[in-house]
Amino acid sequence: MEEVDVEPTVTNIPGIRHGKHMGFAWGPGDMLVYETHFKPSGLTPSGPGGSFIHKVRKDEDINSPILRKLFNESHHIFVGLQTIKDDLPSKSKRPQFVSISRNYRSVIRACMEELQQVAVSTRDTEMGTQYGNQVSILLAIELIWNLCEVLFIDAAPAGSLLLHLLDWVRLHKADVDEKAKDVLQSDSPAEHHNYWDVVVSYVLQGRLEEARQMLVKQATLQPASRNMYKLMDGLLSKMPFYNPGGSQTLTEFDVKWRNWHEEVDRYLKDNTFASNRHLELICKILVGDEDTLLEQKELLGTWYHFLVTRLLYSHPTVKPTDLHYYAQSCLTMFLDSRSVQEPLDSILLAAFEFDIYLVIKDCSIVLNNWWFVAHLTDLLDHCKLLQSHNLNFGSNMREFLLLEYASGLFTHHSLWQCAVDYFDHCPELGRACLELQIERVPLDTERKALKVLRICEERQMSEQVRSICKIMAMRALRNNRLGSALSWSIRAKDAAFATLISERFLQDYCAKGTFSDLDLIDNLGPAMLLSDRLTFLGKYREFHKLYGEKRFKEAAKLLLSLMTAKIAPRSFWMTLLTDALPLLEQKEVIFSADQTYELMYCLEELTSSIDTAAAGGERPMQEEDVEQTKVELLRLSLARNLAMAIVKEGTVETIFKT
Repeated sequence: MEEVDVEPTVTNIPGIRHGKHMGFAWGPGDMLVYETHFKPSGLTPSGPGGSFIHKVRKDEDINSPILRKLFNESHHIFVGLQTIKDDLPSKSKRPQFVSISRNYRSVIRACMEELQQVAVSTRDTEMGTQYGNQVSILLAIELIWNLCEVLFIDAAPAGSLLLHLLDWVRLHKADVDEKAKDVLQSDSPAEHHNYWDVVVSYVLQGRLEEARQMLVKQATLQPASRNMYKLMDGLLSKMPFYNPGGSQTLTEFDVKWRNWHEEVDRYLKDNTFASNRHLELICKILVGDEDTLLEQKELLGTWYHFLVTRLLYSHPTVKPTDLHYYAQSCLTMFLDSRSVQEPLDSILLAAFEFDIYLVIKDCSIVLNNWWFVAHLTDLLDHCKLLQSHNLNFGSNMREFLLLEYASGLFTHHSLWQCAVDYFDHCPELGRACLELQIERVPLDTERKALKVLRICEERQMSEQVRSICKIMAMRALRNNRLGSALSWSIRAKDAAFATLISERFLQDYCAKGTFSDLDLIDNLGPAMLLSDRLTFLGKYREFHKLYGEKRFKEAAKLLLSLMTAKIAPRSFWMTLLTDALPLLEQKEVIFSADQTYELMYCLEELTSSIDTAAAGGERPMQEEDVEQTKVELLRLSLARNLAMAIVKEGTVETIFKT
């Protein structure tokens, strides 16, 4: 097993006493920790264990309302990225990938700005610190992502590469703009204490036009030095910048740049600006003097700013393959022996070395969640840059990181829906993980259950569909919501449970004399065929409708068929026969002689079972008397109806014969 590169961070749990043994239980995203009563042999008891269970969260960011916007917005970008067709040539897809990368960065920046506003406005010191830490993390993420975009996704060639790196530095070294604003808003900008810092910072970032505009203000205050300022303005205006869209070749640009560089060097050697230390400093920067650049550490701020400035004034046509030499030397030169190399430095250095795998690996270790590495890896994989990095435990690196990220989202009460799409786009293990995770989603409400169910049905996850429906049906049954329970059991296609609920409906009818949830029973349709009992429930309700519509003959035929076809449970026969009484007492003969014989047979079969039960002493005396009374009434009505039916049928037969 490969060992980890760094020691895992220690999490201090408040309230845990020193020397106590801990128990824990892993969850999908969190861990429960508690004190146990375990004591090593030979030690005396040290008092009772703690009464608290502590919840340790693996990913705290997932609970931040502002960062949730990052997760939601990036989810839409991720889904859009998956729609790009693989069969398109790489060159035609590159602009799309760059655009998607910028979309990701714009979402990061929007969240970062919102966090900054909240950090400034909050009165809670602890929360302000937490928001400040999140801003720092997002700043680092955006810095790394932007560099990866330049080097890997856009893959800028020599010439264009430096222009992209300049934009990268300018974007992430924005304090010069704040200083410039203060200077320009003052009464006398040229005499402001930060004036020269702003001018030099502009030159360090290659913003020469803005540096020229600032120098004009100083030239107006010093008429005697106007010619010197004019010379410097000329040097700044003549510095060539490569134009990728122009007709000039890289070789032609290089010749032009060298001529300009020699001119600046000539002025420096001639001590043209010796009388003005600020202009001489700018001249030394323009020739790329390393010692002078290193003296501006405070204005540069970082070694990678130093790197880009050094390349701008010494090697403007640097090739991507040579970047790592300059990066390593600049890092060594910029950091003195007392400085410690930060994880961010190692990640940026790995990027300059074009070691994508190391960038992702170090980011996975350093960052506190999987969002960054999952989305960056996915984008790089679409750019066909990760083909050689497959893992030896079931999936490639892209899929592994996406699965980790999506599993974390599933622990959140609303973000789990976003996670489904991430699992969908993991072809090897995505479905298996989704099946495991979807079963852990708490079905707090029926609305949420329907959402989960729809997701499962769309993906033909039949086992999970049945499980969800059974859970919801059982919950509805416990709350005596029979209609909802029946609806869920039908959806689950669970015949046994549908039979149980149908029995409950019939028991309720026997107790109350009416059906609940008539709309559901009336519209069962083909679903009633799921079980015999459900079929009986639907047909019995149909009998009541026919009776209510005074379609007595149809109602009588249906009632008889329920008994003779043995669809009706034996325990319900007395109720059915009792329902037949009003039909038997009608002035018009409803049941024919044959139908009446059938009813008589059913009654006799039922009474024989009642007599058997009575002989066994299984029923109270009062119930027996009631049943006996019903039987006598039914016999009387059946006999009367049989006589009327025979007379009517005989009369009809005689008429036909004559």
